Amino acid sequence: MKTFIILTELTENGKRAIHNDPAGMKLSAQAIENRGAVLVDQYALLGPWDFLTIIRARDERTIFRITTELDALGTVKTMTLPAMPIEEFIEDVITTTHSEPRTE
Repeated sequence: MKTFIILTELTENGKRAIHNDPAGMKLSAQAIENRGAVLVDQYALLGPWDFLTIIRARDERTIFRITTELDALGTVKTMTLPAMPIEEFIEDVITTTHSEPRTE
């Protein structure tokens, strides 16, 4: 499975909704699993983004489905970033890049 970071910003509707139902802003692990992904963790943030959610999913299509549904609620705007464990990055990207012969 691949890891994805979802940054979430509350809309004006979302800011009102969080006061009425604070727990409602937490993504449901069951809802995520029903869409073929796993909710790893969630954090509230200071700064331009309000929340950070880590999700593991089999592919980008699954994340598209989840974030499209979230955005359609009108309470949040999202930015999704694929993430790779640093060990994989070093092994798959850095090591491969340095071991390939240079063509000039």
